[in-house]
Amino acid sequence: MKEGMTEIKKEADEVSLKELILKLRALYSYIISKWKVVFIFVIFGCTLGFLYSFLKKKIYTSTTTFALESGDSSGGGLGQYSGLASMVGIDIGGGGGLFQGDNIIELYKSRTMIGKTLLSKVRINGKEQLLINRYLEFNRASKLFTNSDEFNDITFDLNSNAPKTRAQDSILSMVVNAINKKYLSVTKPDKKLSIIKVDVRATDEFFAKEFNEQIVKNVNDFYIKTKTKKSLQNVQILQQKTDSVRSVMNGAIYNAAVATDVTPNLNAVRQTQRVVPVQRSQFTAETNKMVLIELLKNLELSKISLRKETPLIQLIDSPVFPLKKDYVGKFEGIVVGGVLSGFLIVFLLFVRFVLKNIILRE
Repeated sequence: MKEGMTEIKKEADEVSLKELILKLRALYSYIISKWKVVFIFVIFGCTLGFLYSFLKKKIYTSTTTFALESGDSSGGGLGQYSGLASMVGIDIGGGGGLFQGDNIIELYKSRTMIGKTLLSKVRINGKEQLLINRYLEFNRASKLFTNSDEFNDITFDLNSNAPKTRAQDSILSMVVNAINKKYLSVTKPDKKLSIIKVDVRATDEFFAKEFNEQIVKNVNDFYIKTKTKKSLQNVQILQQKTDSVRSVMNGAIYNAAVATDVTPNLNAVRQTQRVVPVQRSQFTAETNKMVLIELLKNLELSKISLRKETPLIQLIDSPVFPLKKDYVGKFEGIVVGGVLSGFLIVFLLFVRFVLKNIILRE
């Protein structure tokens, strides 16, 4: 009984395999019979691929990489001396705790930084030009702008530091959004390392390079100034107080000398005319000398703290001409277009063949 069941199963498998082979042969014959359709589709795809490669603009990519070492915002070993600075209301502790290293990536995407970069002056082909005017030149025909003459004819004054009209503000906002979405990319290639990569992609090679260099400079300068702003203010305040105390001390020393000079042949019974002014000036000088010593200590500590908090930004790679360019070659476009259209028409013929068989069975 079992042997009979096994033979029946083997025969069914053989029939199924035979039917599959027959169907594949029928499908192959059907596709071959439609070779003219396949040929026309492949030629059409090759033509589309050629047109795409011909019309597709080259995309230039400028890349800057730099290492970021954030400053020590904790103040390091200076915490034990913070009490000295408190006498004059100065905090020598770190001032950049809210501005950690990863936040610099978000700075690159901010409207303020991109807008400032677009309004930067650069020299292209020996001519000074605003980056936003350069951008408008090679994007006039794009869908970014309307057909209104107000937008198509607008330019930004080379000597202006900011947009002056509502139309200029609108253009600037649109350009900032476009750059954020399509042109600018800021990443950390390795999450474990403090290396940041800034890519700018554009159809204009000069714009890609200049925009990359300017935004890296603007953002890094802003980051350093913000990171060290509090410590720098502390140093300036301490420097002012130190100079003030030193001036008062020097004045007291001078007054003591003047008091001696104005009484050269003083009567021995009238010593108050010399002793009192001299001792008062000496006391003032000594008091200010002690204060000055403490202020100088705190000033030097604040300068050390400022140096410790200043982040180190070391450029690794900067964009240089010629920039890397991405484009589709004509031969590549023809081949890819032909292959894709060939696969498409074969798939459509396969679907038609399957549907036709299903209809015939019914």
